[in-house]
Amino acid sequence: MKERTKLLLIAGVFLAAYFLPIEHARVQGAILEGFYLVKWYAREHVMLCLVPAFFIAGAIGVFVSQGAVLKYLGSSARRTVAYGVASISGAILAVCSCTVLPLFASIYKRGAGLGPAIAFLYSGPAINVLAIILTARVLGLELGVARAVGAVAFAVIIGLIMAFIFRHEEAERQANGIDPFAAQTAVAGDPTRRGWQDAAFMAVMIGILVFANWGSPNREAGLFSSIWKIHWHLTIGLLVVLGYMIVRWYKREELENWVQATWVFVKQILPLLFGGVLVAGWLMGRPGHDAGLIPAAWISAAVGGNSLWANLFAAVSGAFMYFATLTEVPILQTLIGAGMGQGPALTLLLAGPALSLPNMLVINSYIGPRKTITYVSLVVVMATITGMAYGCLVG
Repeated sequence: MKERTKLLLIAGVFLAAYFLPIEHARVQGAILEGFYLVKWYAREHVMLCLVPAFFIAGAIGVFVSQGAVLKYLGSSARRTVAYGVASISGAILAVCSCTVLPLFASIYKRGAGLGPAIAFLYSGPAINVLAIILTARVLGLELGVARAVGAVAFAVIIGLIMAFIFRHEEAERQANGIDPFAAQTAVAGDPTRRGWQDAAFMAVMIGILVFANWGSPNREAGLFSSIWKIHWHLTIGLLVVLGYMIVRWYKREELENWVQATWVFVKQILPLLFGGVLVAGWLMGRPGHDAGLIPAAWISAAVGGNSLWANLFAAVSGAFMYFATLTEVPILQTLIGAGMGQGPALTLLLAGPALSLPNMLVINSYIGPRKTITYVSLVVVMATITGMAYGCLVG
Protein backbone atom coordinates (compact mmCIF):
# COMPACT_ATOMS: atom_id res chain seq x y z
CA MET A 1 0.00 0.00 0.00
CA LYS A 2 1.40 3.38 -1.03
CA GLU A 3 2.06 6.07 1.58
CA ARG A 4 -0.48 8.39 -0.05
CA THR A 5 -3.13 5.68 0.19
CA LYS A 6 -2.31 5.13 3.85
CA LEU A 7 -2.61 8.87 4.51
CA LEU A 8 -5.99 9.07 2.76
CA LEU A 9 -7.23 6.04 4.68
CA ILE A 10 -6.16 7.55 8.01
CA ALA A 11 -7.72 10.90 7.08
CA GLY A 12 -10.94 9.20 6.06
CA VAL A 13 -11.19 7.29 9.34
CA PHE A 14 -10.47 10.48 11.29
CA LEU A 15 -13.14 12.49 9.44
CA ALA A 16 -15.69 9.71 9.87
CA ALA A 17 -14.98 9.60 13.61
CA TYR A 18 -14.98 13.42 13.91
CA PHE A 19 -18.35 13.86 12.20
CA LEU A 20 -19.99 10.66 13.47
CA PRO A 21 -23.56 11.75 14.34
CA ILE A 22 -23.74 9.57 17.43
CA GLU A 23 -25.76 12.20 19.31
CA HIS A 24 -28.80 11.63 17.05
CA ALA A 25 -31.43 9.27 18.44
CA ARG A 26 -31.87 7.59 15.05
CA VAL A 27 -28.18 6.68 14.85
CA GLN A 28 -28.11 5.44 18.44
CA GLY A 29 -31.19 3.32 17.79
CA ALA A 30 -29.74 1.93 14.56
CA ILE A 31 -26.54 0.84 16.32
CA LEU A 32 -28.56 -1.02 18.93
CA GLU A 33 -30.85 -2.40 16.24
CA GLY A 34 -27.89 -4.04 14.53
CA PHE A 35 -26.98 -5.92 17.70
CA TYR A 36 -30.64 -6.77 18.35
CA LEU A 37 -30.82 -8.32 14.87
CA VAL A 38 -27.64 -10.32 15.52
CA LYS A 39 -29.08 -11.58 18.80
CA TRP A 40 -32.38 -12.46 17.14
CA TYR A 41 -30.57 -14.20 14.28
CA ALA A 42 -28.41 -16.21 16.70
CA ARG A 43 -31.42 -17.32 18.73
CA GLU A 44 -33.83 -18.05 15.88
CA HIS A 45 -31.67 -19.29 13.02
CA VAL A 46 -28.30 -20.65 14.07
CA MET A 47 -29.27 -23.78 16.03
CA LEU A 48 -32.27 -24.87 13.98
CA CYS A 49 -31.28 -23.60 10.52
CA LEU A 50 -27.56 -23.10 10.12
CA VAL A 51 -26.24 -25.97 12.25
CA PRO A 52 -28.21 -28.65 10.33
CA ALA A 53 -27.28 -26.94 7.05
CA PHE A 54 -23.58 -26.98 7.96
CA PHE A 55 -23.69 -30.70 8.75
CA ILE A 56 -25.58 -31.43 5.52
CA ALA A 57 -22.99 -29.44 3.57
CA GLY A 58 -20.18 -31.34 5.29
CA ALA A 59 -21.89 -34.65 4.48
CA ILE A 60 -22.22 -33.68 0.81
CA GLY A 61 -18.51 -32.90 0.72
CA VAL A 62 -17.52 -36.20 2.34
CA PHE A 63 -20.12 -38.85 1.50
CA VAL A 64 -21.47 -37.72 -1.89
CA SER A 65 -19.17 -38.74 -4.71
CA GLN A 66 -18.03 -36.14 -7.20
CA GLY A 67 -19.26 -38.42 -9.96
CA ALA A 68 -22.82 -38.27 -8.62
CA VAL A 69 -22.75 -34.47 -8.48
CA LEU A 70 -21.31 -34.24 -11.99
CA LYS A 71 -23.89 -36.70 -13.30
CA TYR A 72 -26.88 -34.63 -12.20
CA LEU A 73 -25.55 -31.08 -11.73
CA GLY A 74 -22.29 -30.93 -13.69
CA SER A 75 -21.75 -28.77 -16.75
CA SER A 76 -21.91 -31.85 -18.98
CA ALA A 77 -25.24 -33.07 -17.54
CA ARG A 78 -28.41 -32.63 -19.56
CA ARG A 79 -29.80 -29.18 -18.91
CA THR A 80 -33.30 -30.44 -18.23
CA VAL A 81 -31.94 -32.81 -15.59
CA ALA A 82 -29.45 -30.39 -14.03
CA TYR A 83 -31.80 -27.41 -13.71
CA GLY A 84 -34.77 -29.59 -12.81
CA VAL A 85 -32.85 -31.24 -9.97
CA ALA A 86 -31.44 -27.89 -8.79
CA SER A 87 -34.85 -26.21 -8.72
CA ILE A 88 -36.71 -29.08 -7.07
CA SER A 89 -33.96 -29.64 -4.48
CA GLY A 90 -34.06 -26.01 -3.47
CA ALA A 91 -37.86 -25.84 -3.42
CA ILE A 92 -38.33 -28.57 -0.82
CA LEU A 93 -35.88 -27.15 1.73
CA ALA A 94 -37.79 -24.03 2.88
CA VAL A 95 -34.61 -22.22 3.89
CA CYS A 96 -33.64 -18.55 4.04
CA SER A 97 -31.00 -16.80 1.93
CA CYS A 98 -28.33 -17.55 4.54
CA THR A 99 -29.17 -21.16 5.39
CA VAL A 100 -28.90 -22.16 1.73
CA LEU A 101 -25.30 -20.90 1.51
CA PRO A 102 -23.39 -23.87 2.96
CA LEU A 103 -25.45 -26.22 0.79
CA PHE A 104 -24.69 -24.15 -2.33
CA ALA A 105 -21.00 -24.00 -1.43
CA SER A 106 -20.85 -27.75 -0.92
CA ILE A 107 -22.40 -28.80 -4.22
CA TYR A 108 -20.33 -26.18 -6.08
CA LYS A 109 -17.16 -27.53 -4.50
CA ARG A 110 -18.08 -31.07 -5.47
CA GLY A 111 -18.21 -30.10 -9.13
CA ALA A 112 -21.72 -28.80 -9.86
CA GLY A 113 -21.84 -26.48 -12.84
CA LEU A 114 -22.17 -22.78 -12.09
CA GLY A 115 -25.61 -22.59 -13.73
CA PRO A 116 -27.27 -25.43 -11.78
CA ALA A 117 -25.54 -24.31 -8.56
CA ILE A 118 -26.90 -20.78 -9.02
CA ALA A 119 -30.36 -22.18 -9.80
CA PHE A 120 -30.21 -24.10 -6.52
CA LEU A 121 -28.93 -21.01 -4.69
CA TYR A 122 -31.89 -18.93 -5.90
CA SER A 123 -34.59 -21.59 -5.64
CA GLY A 124 -33.93 -22.55 -2.01
CA PRO A 125 -35.24 -19.36 -0.37
CA ALA A 126 -37.37 -18.13 -3.29
CA ILE A 127 -39.50 -21.09 -4.38
CA ASN A 128 -40.14 -23.17 -1.27
CA VAL A 129 -43.66 -24.56 -1.13
CA LEU A 130 -44.54 -23.15 2.29
CA ALA A 131 -43.73 -19.60 1.22
CA ILE A 132 -45.75 -19.87 -1.98
CA ILE A 133 -48.84 -21.20 -0.16
CA LEU A 134 -48.58 -18.58 2.60
CA THR A 135 -48.26 -15.84 -0.01
CA ALA A 136 -51.40 -17.03 -1.79
CA ARG A 137 -53.38 -17.26 1.45
CA VAL A 138 -52.35 -13.93 2.95
CA LEU A 139 -51.62 -11.70 -0.05
CA GLY A 140 -53.98 -13.22 -2.58
CA LEU A 141 -54.02 -16.07 -5.09
CA GLU A 142 -52.85 -13.91 -8.00
CA LEU A 143 -49.71 -12.77 -6.18
CA GLY A 144 -49.04 -16.31 -4.94
CA VAL A 145 -49.25 -17.77 -8.44
CA ALA A 146 -47.14 -14.94 -9.89
CA ARG A 147 -44.49 -15.55 -7.24
CA ALA A 148 -44.41 -19.29 -7.94
CA VAL A 149 -44.16 -18.90 -11.72
CA GLY A 150 -41.67 -16.05 -11.51
CA ALA A 151 -39.40 -17.82 -9.01
CA VAL A 152 -39.24 -21.08 -10.99
CA ALA A 153 -38.51 -19.17 -14.20
CA PHE A 154 -35.90 -17.01 -12.45
CA ALA A 155 -34.00 -20.01 -11.08
CA VAL A 156 -33.63 -21.55 -14.53
CA ILE A 157 -33.10 -18.36 -16.54
CA ILE A 158 -30.56 -16.81 -14.16
CA GLY A 159 -28.69 -20.11 -13.96
CA LEU A 160 -28.55 -20.39 -17.75
CA ILE A 161 -27.41 -16.79 -18.17
CA MET A 162 -24.69 -17.20 -15.53
CA ALA A 163 -23.50 -20.41 -17.18
CA PHE A 164 -23.35 -18.66 -20.58
CA ILE A 165 -21.57 -15.52 -19.39
CA PHE A 166 -18.90 -17.44 -17.48
CA ARG A 167 -18.75 -20.47 -19.77
CA HIS A 168 -15.00 -20.15 -20.43
CA GLU A 169 -14.13 -19.91 -16.74
CA GLU A 170 -16.41 -22.83 -15.97
CA ALA A 171 -14.86 -24.94 -18.73
CA GLU A 172 -11.44 -24.27 -17.23
CA ARG A 173 -12.66 -25.12 -13.73
CA GLN A 174 -14.17 -28.40 -14.88
CA ALA A 175 -11.08 -29.25 -16.95
CA ASN A 176 -8.79 -28.75 -13.96
CA GLY A 177 -10.88 -31.24 -12.01
CA ILE A 178 -10.28 -29.45 -8.71
CA ASP A 179 -12.33 -26.51 -7.57
CA PRO A 180 -9.94 -23.75 -6.41
CA PHE A 181 -12.28 -23.08 -3.48
CA ALA A 182 -12.51 -26.74 -2.42
CA ALA A 183 -11.13 -27.67 0.98
CA GLN A 184 -12.35 -31.25 1.25
CA THR A 185 -12.59 -34.31 -0.98
CA ALA A 186 -14.87 -37.25 -0.54
CA VAL A 187 -13.38 -40.11 1.45
CA ALA A 188 -13.56 -43.71 0.39
CA GLY A 189 -16.81 -45.08 1.71
CA ASP A 190 -17.28 -48.33 3.57
CA PRO A 191 -17.55 -51.04 0.86
CA THR A 192 -20.15 -52.85 2.97
CA ARG A 193 -22.42 -49.80 3.00
CA ARG A 194 -24.77 -49.43 0.05
CA GLY A 195 -25.60 -46.30 -1.87
CA TRP A 196 -29.14 -46.13 -0.56
CA GLN A 197 -27.78 -45.86 2.99
CA ASP A 198 -25.84 -42.68 2.21
CA ALA A 199 -28.94 -41.34 0.43
CA ALA A 200 -31.12 -42.17 3.45
CA PHE A 201 -28.56 -40.50 5.75
CA MET A 202 -28.78 -37.28 3.71
CA ALA A 203 -32.58 -37.48 3.52
CA VAL A 204 -32.91 -37.81 7.29
CA MET A 205 -30.73 -34.72 7.86
CA ILE A 206 -32.76 -32.75 5.31
CA GLY A 207 -35.93 -33.91 7.06
CA ILE A 208 -34.57 -32.62 10.38
CA LEU A 209 -33.84 -29.25 8.79
CA VAL A 210 -37.30 -29.01 7.21
CA PHE A 211 -39.41 -30.16 10.17
CA ALA A 212 -37.42 -28.30 12.83
CA ASN A 213 -38.17 -25.06 10.96
CA TRP A 214 -41.76 -25.84 9.96
CA GLY A 215 -43.69 -22.58 10.02
CA SER A 216 -46.93 -22.13 11.89
CA PRO A 217 -49.88 -22.01 9.44
CA ASN A 218 -52.46 -19.23 9.57
CA ARG A 219 -55.39 -21.62 9.97
CA GLU A 220 -56.13 -24.72 12.02
CA ALA A 221 -57.16 -27.17 9.31
CA GLY A 222 -55.17 -28.74 6.50
CA LEU A 223 -52.02 -30.77 5.93
CA PHE A 224 -49.58 -28.03 6.93
CA SER A 225 -51.42 -27.44 10.20
CA SER A 226 -51.41 -31.18 10.95
CA ILE A 227 -47.66 -31.35 10.36
CA TRP A 228 -47.13 -28.25 12.50
CA LYS A 229 -48.79 -29.96 15.46
CA ILE A 230 -46.35 -32.87 15.33
CA HIS A 231 -43.28 -31.22 13.77
CA TRP A 232 -41.21 -31.54 16.95
CA HIS A 233 -42.18 -35.20 17.29
CA LEU A 234 -41.06 -35.76 13.71
CA THR A 235 -37.81 -33.87 14.32
CA ILE A 236 -36.96 -35.86 17.45
CA GLY A 237 -37.84 -39.11 15.72
CA LEU A 238 -35.52 -38.28 12.83
CA LEU A 239 -32.75 -37.36 15.29
CA VAL A 240 -33.06 -40.81 16.84
CA VAL A 241 -32.88 -42.41 13.39
CA LEU A 242 -29.85 -40.26 12.55
CA GLY A 243 -28.12 -41.37 15.74
CA TYR A 244 -28.73 -45.02 14.84
CA MET A 245 -27.26 -44.46 11.36
CA ILE A 246 -24.19 -42.73 12.75
CA VAL A 247 -23.48 -45.53 15.23
CA ARG A 248 -24.25 -48.50 12.98
CA TRP A 249 -23.37 -47.41 9.45
CA TYR A 250 -20.29 -45.18 9.66
CA LYS A 251 -16.72 -45.69 10.76
CA ARG A 252 -14.91 -43.37 13.14
CA GLU A 253 -12.61 -42.05 10.40
CA GLU A 254 -15.57 -41.16 8.19
CA LEU A 255 -17.30 -39.33 11.01
CA GLU A 256 -14.13 -37.39 11.82
CA ASN A 257 -13.84 -36.33 8.18
CA TRP A 258 -17.50 -35.30 8.23
CA VAL A 259 -16.98 -33.11 11.31
CA GLN A 260 -13.82 -31.62 9.81
CA ALA A 261 -15.61 -30.77 6.55
CA THR A 262 -18.47 -29.20 8.51
CA TRP A 263 -16.00 -27.11 10.52
CA VAL A 264 -14.47 -25.78 7.28
CA PHE A 265 -17.85 -24.39 6.23
CA VAL A 266 -18.48 -22.92 9.68
CA LYS A 267 -15.15 -21.04 9.61
CA GLN A 268 -15.70 -19.75 6.08
CA ILE A 269 -19.34 -18.71 6.32
CA LEU A 270 -20.36 -17.84 9.88
CA PRO A 271 -18.14 -14.74 10.43
CA LEU A 272 -19.34 -13.21 7.14
CA LEU A 273 -22.96 -13.98 7.98
CA PHE A 274 -22.86 -12.34 11.39
CA GLY A 275 -21.01 -9.31 10.01
CA GLY A 276 -23.58 -8.95 7.23
CA VAL A 277 -26.51 -9.35 9.62
CA LEU A 278 -25.05 -6.64 11.87
CA VAL A 279 -24.74 -4.16 8.98
CA ALA A 280 -28.20 -5.07 7.68
CA GLY A 281 -29.58 -4.33 11.15
CA TRP A 282 -27.90 -0.94 11.19
CA LEU A 283 -29.36 -0.03 7.80
CA MET A 284 -32.85 -1.56 7.87
CA GLY A 285 -33.45 -2.72 11.45
CA ARG A 286 -35.21 -5.91 12.43
CA PRO A 287 -38.30 -7.06 10.53
CA GLY A 288 -41.24 -5.12 11.92
CA HIS A 289 -39.08 -2.55 13.73
CA ASP A 290 -38.64 0.92 12.26
CA ALA A 291 -35.33 1.71 13.95
CA GLY A 292 -32.66 1.39 11.23
CA LEU A 293 -30.80 4.27 9.61
CA ILE A 294 -33.26 4.06 6.68
CA PRO A 295 -36.77 4.89 7.96
CA ALA A 296 -39.56 2.51 6.97
CA ALA A 297 -41.63 5.51 5.84
CA TRP A 298 -39.07 6.21 3.11
CA ILE A 299 -39.46 2.67 1.79
CA SER A 300 -43.26 2.81 1.91
CA ALA A 301 -43.30 6.15 0.08
CA ALA A 302 -40.89 4.92 -2.58
CA VAL A 303 -42.77 1.76 -3.56
CA GLY A 304 -46.21 3.17 -4.27
CA GLY A 305 -47.61 2.82 -7.80
CA ASN A 306 -45.94 0.80 -10.55
CA SER A 307 -43.22 3.05 -11.91
CA LEU A 308 -39.75 1.88 -12.90
CA TRP A 309 -38.33 3.64 -9.85
CA ALA A 310 -40.81 1.99 -7.46
CA ASN A 311 -39.99 -1.49 -8.76
CA LEU A 312 -36.25 -0.87 -8.90
CA PHE A 313 -36.26 0.51 -5.36
CA ALA A 314 -38.21 -2.52 -4.15
CA ALA A 315 -35.71 -4.85 -5.81
CA VAL A 316 -32.60 -3.10 -4.50
CA SER A 317 -33.87 -2.55 -0.96
CA GLY A 318 -35.16 -6.12 -0.83
CA ALA A 319 -31.80 -7.42 -2.03
CA PHE A 320 -29.98 -5.84 0.92
CA MET A 321 -32.58 -6.61 3.60
CA TYR A 322 -32.55 -9.88 5.52
CA PHE A 323 -35.77 -11.90 5.43
CA ALA A 324 -36.05 -14.97 7.62
CA THR A 325 -38.06 -17.79 6.07
CA LEU A 326 -41.72 -16.75 5.60
CA THR A 327 -41.28 -13.35 7.30
CA GLU A 328 -41.48 -11.58 3.94
CA VAL A 329 -45.25 -12.25 3.82
CA PRO A 330 -46.32 -10.29 6.95
CA ILE A 331 -43.81 -7.57 6.10
CA LEU A 332 -45.33 -7.21 2.64
CA GLN A 333 -48.82 -7.28 4.11
CA THR A 334 -47.87 -4.22 6.17
CA LEU A 335 -46.26 -2.43 3.20
CA ILE A 336 -49.25 -3.11 0.93
CA GLY A 337 -51.49 -1.69 3.64
CA ALA A 338 -49.27 1.41 3.63
CA GLY A 339 -49.75 1.90 -0.11
CA MET A 340 -47.26 -0.42 -1.80
CA GLY A 341 -48.23 -1.27 -5.38
CA GLN A 342 -48.83 -4.84 -6.58
CA GLY A 343 -45.90 -4.65 -9.01
CA PRO A 344 -43.31 -3.63 -6.40
CA ALA A 345 -44.80 -6.24 -4.04
CA LEU A 346 -44.01 -9.02 -6.52
CA THR A 347 -40.61 -7.46 -7.18
CA LEU A 348 -39.80 -7.62 -3.49
CA LEU A 349 -41.01 -11.23 -3.28
CA LEU A 350 -38.73 -12.24 -6.16
CA ALA A 351 -35.62 -10.36 -5.03
CA GLY A 352 -35.85 -10.09 -1.23
CA PRO A 353 -35.97 -13.68 0.07
CA ALA A 354 -33.27 -14.87 -2.38
CA LEU A 355 -30.74 -12.16 -1.52
CA SER A 356 -29.44 -10.30 1.51
CA LEU A 357 -26.27 -8.47 2.44
CA PRO A 358 -24.91 -11.45 4.44
CA ASN A 359 -25.82 -13.71 1.52
CA MET A 360 -23.84 -11.56 -0.93
CA LEU A 361 -20.74 -11.49 1.27
CA VAL A 362 -20.61 -15.27 1.50
CA ILE A 363 -21.35 -15.85 -2.20
CA ASN A 364 -18.51 -13.49 -3.05
CA SER A 365 -16.09 -15.56 -0.96
CA TYR A 366 -16.88 -18.65 -3.07
CA ILE A 367 -17.39 -17.46 -6.63
CA GLY A 368 -15.64 -14.08 -6.60
CA PRO A 369 -16.86 -10.49 -7.07
CA ARG A 370 -17.55 -10.64 -10.85
CA LYS A 371 -19.90 -13.60 -10.62
CA THR A 372 -21.51 -12.26 -7.44
CA ILE A 373 -22.19 -8.83 -8.95
CA THR A 374 -23.57 -10.46 -12.10
CA TYR A 375 -25.86 -12.76 -10.11
CA VAL A 376 -27.19 -9.97 -7.89
CA SER A 377 -27.69 -7.68 -10.89
CA LEU A 378 -29.61 -10.36 -12.78
CA VAL A 379 -31.94 -10.92 -9.82
CA VAL A 380 -32.54 -7.18 -9.37
CA VAL A 381 -33.10 -6.43 -13.07
CA MET A 382 -35.35 -9.43 -13.71
CA ALA A 383 -37.37 -8.80 -10.56
CA THR A 384 -37.84 -5.15 -11.57
CA ILE A 385 -39.02 -6.00 -15.09
CA THR A 386 -41.29 -8.80 -13.88
CA GLY A 387 -42.82 -6.59 -11.19
CA MET A 388 -43.57 -3.83 -13.71
CA ALA A 389 -45.16 -6.31 -16.12
CA TYR A 390 -47.30 -7.81 -13.33
CA GLY A 391 -48.31 -4.36 -12.09
CA CYS A 392 -49.48 -3.40 -15.57
CA LEU A 393 -51.36 -6.69 -15.93
CA VAL A 394 -53.32 -6.48 -12.68
CA GLY A 395 -53.51 -2.71 -12.54
